[in-house]
Amino acid sequence: MRWDHLFSDLESQLEYGINAEENDLHDEEERLRLGRLSLRDRLLQLVNVSERGANYSIAFVLTGGVRLSVTVKTIGKDWLAGDIDPVDGGTSAPRQRQCIVPLTAVQGVSLTRRQIRHSLEPRSAQEGPGAITDRLGLAFLLRDLCRRRTAVKVTLATETVFGTIDRVGRDHFDLAVHDVAASRREVDVVGYRLVVFDSVVLVTVG
Repeated sequence: MRWDHLFSDLESQLEYGINAEENDLHDEEERLRLGRLSLRDRLLQLVNVSERGANYSIAFVLTGGVRLSVTVKTIGKDWLAGDIDPVDGGTSAPRQRQCIVPLTAVQGVSLTRRQIRHSLEPRSAQEGPGAITDRLGLAFLLRDLCRRRTAVKVTLATETVFGTIDRVGRDHFDLAVHDVAASRREVDVVGYRLVVFDSVVLVTVG
């Protein structure tokens, strides 16, 4: 009977050791996975969750202390785009504004406990390795705005300028500066500005 107890005890210890080793391996793999996550990865996961019905609004702190709440729709190679949440207080329905934020301008993100948990979820196999937008840089988006002759408000670290993008280079774009109420006509243009991509905090449309 003592031998039976001995073998039973040895089996229990062996099973415990195997389970502990598997748990340690899983914990180490999870630590490695989390250590490889970028800010873009976590924001992208929140967008994926939103597309499944969560409809998350994310509060950002940008360079220069700019704060805004955005429902993120798309994340590219080095930018995100979405709808700026309207601010209550007016009697009329607020106008919907879209924005583009370079990821380099993001200084911080305020999330709820639930958003934190969702942002850490592994990317599912159904979501694939990445869409074509994953490879599109900020210049692509700005060239599209230029082609459409869309008036934009460009927030920089030190000032805000309004105008229409005339052309887009490799690391900068030309902005024809004009009044918010005016269109891009030579008579209404008050100046021209070469804006370096790295200086852009926020581009607002609408």
